[in-house]
Amino acid sequence: MSIDAKTVKELRERTGCGMMDCKNALVDTKGDVEKAIDFLREKGLAKAAKKASRTAADGRVFSYIHTNGKIGAMIELNCETDFVAKTDEFKELGHEICMQVAAAAPQYIKPEDVPQEVLDREKEIFRQQALDEGKPENIVDRIAEGKLNKFYENNCLMEQVYIRDGDKKIKDLIIDHIAKLGENMVIGNMSRFAIGE
Repeated sequence: MSIDAKTVKELRERTGCGMMDCKNALVDTKGDVEKAIDFLREKGLAKAAKKASRTAADGRVFSYIHTNGKIGAMIELNCETDFVAKTDEFKELGHEICMQVAAAAPQYIKPEDVPQEVLDREKEIFRQQALDEGKPENIVDRIAEGKLNKFYENNCLMEQVYIRDGDKKIKDLIIDHIAKLGENMVIGNMSRFAIGE
């Protein structure tokens, strides 16, 4: 199948992937741009998984202060090299994550950071709610697990839905940038500041 340069260019602009990757994705998906985007994202996930074990010891600190001056956020975003830390894509990612922290107020970076006592307390609350609603005892634990996943989505930055794209989580945004820039990226620290909180 012949893929025209205009379609390859469109896919490149939408994904930021290399020309040959875009062309190959379009060939594999018979010219369907939307399927090619999904194909590239899946490929990016595989690439990102391979890079996840690599040490991210460089990076930058980013900050964001909302226009009203009452909410602000800072994050430490790590990558592997100074070269990537200086790219516009990396800086844009840091800015976007800072805005997410300011807007969505996560308490933890990832689910593994939630203390066990907090998880136990939340699970017990969810179990009790299910029992109070008259749910059968044998499914109460499953209901509590489902609600715990929702707790992660609300309270853990990596699991939160990206404020600019309801189809992506923050972890997906980072994975996309890992695939695009070719280096592992990790959020080292975050802080959110709000007047009166």
